[in-house]
Amino acid sequence: MRPFRRVSGVVAVLDRADVDTDQIIPKQFLKRIERSGYGEFLFFDWMKDPEFELRRPAYAGASILLAGRNFGCGSSREHAAWALEDAGFRAVLAPSFGDIFHANALKTGLAVIELPERALAELKAALAGAGELTVDLEACEITHASGLRVGFAFDPFARGMLLEGLDEIALTLRREQEIARYERSAPARFDTRALAGSG
Repeated sequence: MRPFRRVSGVVAVLDRADVDTDQIIPKQFLKRIERSGYGEFLFFDWMKDPEFELRRPAYAGASILLAGRNFGCGSSREHAAWALEDAGFRAVLAPSFGDIFHANALKTGLAVIELPERALAELKAALAGAGELTVDLEACEITHASGLRVGFAFDPFARGMLLEGLDEIALTLRREQEIARYERSAPARFDTRALAGSG
């Protein structure tokens, strides 16, 4: 997983509430086991509409998504977070997120940041002039070239994982030597050799 410290880039605004994971990545694209290659299918059904927000030329190459409340609700598919990350998004800003999507996004390396409606309105107003923001996870702050600064709260454990680019496996492997030392020193609770050849 790539570390996330700071990202500056174009912001795509998807001002819709209750965007569910089936719209983010429809079910027919969930037949693969890889985590890559889903970006081209992001919002597949909505992308057929020429008026869909994310088709705007100004949003090309966007790395930050500004969304509506309850973004990522619905089924628990982790592919939704994979598709957003594969399409180039590094951060999603919204008033609230579906709980499972929120957890999956963090595990994927996406910074999912909850902001009050008032703060989001200020950001949208600033973006009318220039469509770029900087999301700084080290400072827990979002800035715009106009001078607008918006602070945000972020779970300290999740923040540390993103800053260092760690998922749960990488975090566990950091203690590999300690685990091996414990395994050598701790007696087995039962003799597994007694099971050999049984049955």
